[in-house]
Amino acid sequence: MNKVYPNAAAALKGIVQDGQLLAVGGFGLCGIPEALIAALRDSGVKNLSVISNNAGVDGFGLGQLLETRQIKKMISSYVGENKEFERQYLAGELELEFTPQGTLAEKLRAGGAGIPAFYTRTGVGTLVAEGKETREFDGHVYVMERALMPDVSLVKAWKADKSGNLIFRRTARNFNPAVAMAGKITVVEVEEIVETGSFDPDAVHLAGIYTHRLVLNATPEKRIEKRTITEKAGV
Repeated sequence: MNKVYPNAAAALKGIVQDGQLLAVGGFGLCGIPEALIAALRDSGVKNLSVISNNAGVDGFGLGQLLETRQIKKMISSYVGENKEFERQYLAGELELEFTPQGTLAEKLRAGGAGIPAFYTRTGVGTLVAEGKETREFDGHVYVMERALMPDVSLVKAWKADKSGNLIFRRTARNFNPAVAMAGKITVVEVEEIVETGSFDPDAVHLAGIYTHRLVLNATPEKRIEKRTITEKAGV
């Protein structure tokens, strides 16, 4: 089975449609599937519910899909870097399922493991727990959280072989493995594709069984979300 597609648009063709639940890897702008997000924007699909730690920044990452009004709901943890996100949410134009970061990661991990729900103390007594089942264990109240199983997952890895075995690069691993495992269909964007068997098996971070489609983006932009420098006297 050939998992390698000629470009991001081809990799999304036939699997993305209006009203889907999607998951997108990344943390801030680190480890986001840039080419796949742009192709998703260009596909014109709309009314999407998107699971992602955050929603990119204005004009980049998932921020592009907010500008084109293709996202109707975000399931997110941190949304403080996107003014358009803020504007749409406060105006009642965008739904938000606000989820603690660790809970979001576990909801994806559980989805990938086939676990439908789990209990956590995080969020008990807050708006996060409103409308959810609670239960007491050993004298403590826990809230039940449902797992996330997106229709399509968009993932960024560093390298892949043609069988879809993946290697992530440093902190760009972040949410990507969990997002890949949770998706019913997972599309992966990588910077290098090698022949199957090229990797030392111990170097593989995620097995190819989770990868359905692969696309090469050898020169991603990799924007820096915030750059802080120290001014030197006399410079």
